[in-house]
Amino acid sequence: MQPYIPTPIDTTAIRLPASIIQLRERLAQNAHDTWAVQRMKEGWTFGPARDDTLKHHPCLVPYDALHESEKEYDRLMVDQVLKTICALDYRIEKRGR
Repeated sequence: MQPYIPTPIDTTAIRLPASIIQLRERLAQNAHDTWAVQRMKEGWTFGPARDDTLKHHPCLVPYDALHESEKEYDRLMVDQVLKTICALDYRIEKRGR
């Protein structure tokens, strides 16, 4: 078996416009909520420390209650998705409503 060598799309030259920041935060919150729903379906509940045996996790709280470092993790993942979309020559636009 060949060693795994990750080859992500290069997004180093992509700069997200300021107009995307509100979208980024909403997507980060949604990513957290999606993760939390999946964990809860698997039987996980809130606990002050992660315990894989008891299925306790300290991040099973609303996004606003997360420690800033946890929010930043979600933001970084969303940033990479948004930058990859741009790197692939797609455009993100809010429809007028």
